[in-house]
Amino acid sequence: MRYRYSNTIVYNNFVWPEVTESQKEKISKTAQAILEARALYPDSSLADLYDSLTMPPELLKAHKVNDKAVMALYGFSADASEEEIVAKLMNMYSEKVKGK
Repeated sequence: MRYRYSNTIVYNNFVWPEVTESQKEKISKTAQAILEARALYPDSSLADLYDSLTMPPELLKAHKVNDKAVMALYGFSADASEEEIVAKLMNMYSEKVKGK
C-alpha cells in the first residue's frame, strides 16, 4: 500500500516513513474522514468540492486534520516551509532508491 499526495490531478509517490500501528490507524482515520466529508456532497464533482472559494467547511476541516497528522508523521513542525518539506521528501526518496 502506497500513499500519494498532490495538490494537482497528477499524483506523486513519496516514501512513506516507518510507522507504528497507532500512527497508521490515525492516518487511516483522518483519510476516512476526508472520504466521509466528500460523501456529504454526492452531487458535487471533485472540481466543485475542491474549489478554493466554495470548498465545504467539513471537507476543509478534514483535510487540515489529515495534513497535521501527516506532517507530524514525517516529523515536520507545523510551520515547516515548502523547501524543508521537499528537501526531506527528496532525501527520503534518494535513500530508498539507494537501498534497492
